[in-house]
Amino acid sequence: MSATAAKNRIYRGKRTLSIMPTFTCPAACSDCGTFSSPQERTSLERAQIIAAIDEAKELGFVNVVFTGGEATLRWPDLLAGISHARRLGFPVRLVTNAHWARTPEAARRKIAALMDAGLSEINYSTGDEHTRFVPIERVAYAVVAACERELPVHVMVELKRGSTVTRDRLLRHEVLDGLTDRQRAALSVKTSPWMPLSPYRFHDYDAGVTANEGNLSTHGGCTSVLQTYTVQADGRIGACCGIGLRTITELNVGHAREASPLRHAIEESEQDFLKLWIHYEGPLRVLAWAASHDPAITWQDLYAHHCQACQRLYHDDAVRAVIRTHWREVVGQVIHTAWFQEVYGPDRLRSPAEDAPGVRRTPSPADGSLVQADGQGHEDDQE
Repeated sequence: MSATAAKNRIYRGKRTLSIMPTFTCPAACSDCGTFSSPQERTSLERAQIIAAIDEAKELGFVNVVFTGGEATLRWPDLLAGISHARRLGFPVRLVTNAHWARTPEAARRKIAALMDAGLSEINYSTGDEHTRFVPIERVAYAVVAACERELPVHVMVELKRGSTVTRDRLLRHEVLDGLTDRQRAALSVKTSPWMPLSPYRFHDYDAGVTANEGNLSTHGGCTSVLQTYTVQADGRIGACCGIGLRTITELNVGHAREASPLRHAIEESEQDFLKLWIHYEGPLRVLAWAASHDPAITWQDLYAHHCQACQRLYHDDAVRAVIRTHWREVVGQVIHTAWFQEVYGPDRLRSPAEDAPGVRRTPSPADGSLVQADGQGHEDDQE
């Protein structure tokens, strides 16, 4: 990316490098967002992991995330990657299902090794799907081990109607009883809808969870597309955090074996109007707009997770036809939204001190510590 191209680009925000060292996972959750399982054997080479981190530093990325699959199955390479990223000054986050926390002692050993390598945040995934393979006690042990060291820990719990593994159940788990208030302050637990990977199959959610005209205004742009670049275990580079990424050809915009793959991926992505549209307005609003042109396109009260709506945009021929025919109608609207978010808003929100001579101003808010628990991380990943 030339200096001129960087200066003139529309998206000016911070970027996250996400790395999937492997698609292998000890769990085989239904609708796994990365199609991971014990049978998967696809993995990145350590050299590709290190090279991606180096290029991310060169391009000004703000943090590094290791996810999967289950990244801890590549333990030596994971520790090496964390250490390398920390030496370059990156905050580093790990997304894991905590299968390794078989006992409190095992959990403490793993957390100690991860922190010694330089880990700065850990995310756990759990819920009814995950606990078929990883008991909730292991997640509780892993939570305690991180909180004892005051390592920021986030847990993402799958959300469906009738779920038996819930946020409250985890927070009330007896294993957590011994934590002090100070230690508990390191813990954040959130829920996120567990979605089918097909845009035509639907789960049952509690009232108010799915999108419709009444709540569409609460659904904004996608903070993952254009913000997160994911180096997947097969070497492909995706322009988002990863749920269903393997099924959407257009979101795979490079390969780790190329020269300067992240630079290429950014340039490729930011020339794609649909990706810009998804980033600034979100797939649900794009889908609703398409339905306004073709009433046969149904969407209301179908989607609780915007990544499933994104699958619909890319796989439904009727939606694609509307976008191809009418996208020019919304160019001005999208560019105005981008200008407001990237220029007008940050200019108005900066402090007086930032106007002082010699102070470098950041054009958009930093996004370096987003929750990304692949279970529904970012807060969107579904591992």
